[in-house]
Amino acid sequence: MSENKTEFSSRIGFLLVSLGMAFGAGNIWRFPRVCAANDGGAFLVAFLVATIVWAVPLLMIEMIMGKRTKLGTNGAFRNFAGKKNTWMGIWIGFCSMAIMFYYSVVTGWAIKYFTLGASGGLKAGVDTKLLWENFLATPSQTILFHVIAAGIAGWIIYKGVTKGLEVANKIIVPSIVILLLVVMVWSLSKPAAWQGMEYLFRPSLAGLLKPDTWLFAFTQAAWSVGAGWGLMLTYANYMGDDHDIGANSFVIAFADAGSSLLAAMAVLPLIFAISPSVDAANAAMASNNTGLTFIYLAAFFPTIPGGNLFGALFFFALAISALASLLSMVELTCKNFEDVGFTRKKAAIVSTIILILFGIPSALSYDFFDSQDLVWGVGLLISGIMFAYVAWRAGLDNIRDMINEDSWIHVGKWFNYCVMLFPVIFITVFGWWLWQGASWSSNWWAFEWYSPITMITQWVGLGIITLLLNNWIANKIKAPYQEEFLKKRHKGGKTE
Repeated sequence: MSENKTEFSSRIGFLLVSLGMAFGAGNIWRFPRVCAANDGGAFLVAFLVATIVWAVPLLMIEMIMGKRTKLGTNGAFRNFAGKKNTWMGIWIGFCSMAIMFYYSVVTGWAIKYFTLGASGGLKAGVDTKLLWENFLATPSQTILFHVIAAGIAGWIIYKGVTKGLEVANKIIVPSIVILLLVVMVWSLSKPAAWQGMEYLFRPSLAGLLKPDTWLFAFTQAAWSVGAGWGLMLTYANYMGDDHDIGANSFVIAFADAGSSLLAAMAVLPLIFAISPSVDAANAAMASNNTGLTFIYLAAFFPTIPGGNLFGALFFFALAISALASLLSMVELTCKNFEDVGFTRKKAAIVSTIILILFGIPSALSYDFFDSQDLVWGVGLLISGIMFAYVAWRAGLDNIRDMINEDSWIHVGKWFNYCVMLFPVIFITVFGWWLWQGASWSSNWWAFEWYSPITMITQWVGLGIITLLLNNWIANKIKAPYQEEFLKKRHKGGKTE
């Protein structure tokens, strides 16, 4: 396959790259704890529903927009929603870029802890809480590993779609699965490990009646699968004409859910297997994401035979899964630069430099990092509702017909019903997160790290900036404005 054609070499190549995007650090870093903290089996049911109702339809919308336009978020929104709505594509692109800035920092953390595990730096008796705090308080270290992560991602994107992205994910995705399987089998061989499986799969019908179970499930689905970020839209640019949209969306969504479950089956038994007591395991489960990964697990690995090896394997799996997701964000940024006239290599270099520079604040300040994680993580819900708007504007039946033209499975009316539910889901989950922010901050109206006013100000500020840039960006995009997307309407759509 010639790089000039800018297509993945095969459907398998596209799926592996897409799975790499979905198999992010959130699967290992976040899913096990959130699942365990929300009634285990009940959360799994809610997460499955959220994946079908929210993630799968969004993946389909993104794929059809990317495949038909062969443009990034800015151009795809211009062509599907009209020039005056280009700002939505800019907003979504920036939201994913903002996540990219601190996601590179997380990737750097995982690389750092992999090197510690591989070099024997995680020794029995080491105060891992102090080790973690000292690492965060050492800018030369946090910035160094952020730069390493950004540099690796930038180099792979610089190599191109087939020679960079596709080749890297053909190695990364199988490696993640194999490493998690190895850790899972090893942990399940330990005496107390099955308590972790009970913790994960314990039946709890009452849990299904708890609002928090569903709210966390939909939040996790938005994060984990990567739907609504614009990432799948970007990758769909490089799909072949014979690449299926309907089936691929289901494969990607359920493979991601499976990888999340595999991570939980590796991590939770591991916690119980290497904890000195059940109370210690429960304390680890009650910790936050960072504590569970970089403090508790780092402390427990060296206490058992072979722990250094399996600790290194675990953090290596975390590092490469984070890298796979980081690649998709850098590619999104690169593609938007290409659409306004940059060459591929120049766009990759500029994207990497931007990533390094704007990632430094999160590398320097954990409070800034955590705040940005909240702001733009919740911001993904806004991105999702923008994709739903595009589908509604073009006509849900029209979008579904386009999807079915490129699918060997028939996508029925359930797609329409799910998208029509998006506003209800958005208002519920988005409102809940704002309420959470108010509960975390005693002065919710003050500009504090996690206050709602801080979040709202950044969203509104970005909205104003993107509206001001709307016409300039819409006219800078080199590809023609394809009005056929606006002419073919069903009764539910508006005319331009």
